[in-house]
Amino acid sequence: MSRAGAPFIEIYEAHTGDVYRYFSYRSLSREAAEDLTQLTFERALRAWPRFDPGRASAKTWLLAIAHNAWIDHLRRSRHRETIDIDDLSEGEQPYVEADQSTGLSAGLSAALGRLSEREREVLALRFGADMRGPEIARTLDLTLANAQQILSRALRKLRSELESAQTASGPDPAAPSAASTSRPRPEQA
Repeated sequence: MSRAGAPFIEIYEAHTGDVYRYFSYRSLSREAAEDLTQLTFERALRAWPRFDPGRASAKTWLLAIAHNAWIDHLRRSRHRETIDIDDLSEGEQPYVEADQSTGLSAGLSAALGRLSEREREVLALRFGADMRGPEIARTLDLTLANAQQILSRALRKLRSELESAQTASGPDPAAPSAASTSRPRPEQA
């Protein structure tokens, strides 16, 4: 199956990581990110004959499909019964091993979870899928200025969340202190 000179397998190999990282930035489990990545490429393969490289790059096209798969995932999950994990006894709580991670630190995942859905979406496209502003705007049907504003606001909020978490947990003992990284004053030299 070839479209505009590139067979689908080449598109798959070039962009699997972008799609997977897009879902992992959504703070999903590794399995959910893998399942949604697979679903995205299944949909893309079925739609491959309709892909028009004149309208968007293959990466932008795939991330639009991934975005739709994410929206479908959210709709399905809203219809499921939710259980507050704090209401479960210790033996009933799910156990997730460290290798089940999507590669995001626990602090980053928690901070991302405190952002709005729109902010997480833009960050996932920018950093998870490595898309640039125009591609993000096209994927989300936003103006470039709006996409850039959301990204800027999301980064400020994320930085604030991470700094607040670090302040609450105390300084990182491995990080150099302000005193050890400051330059000596002329009178001390």
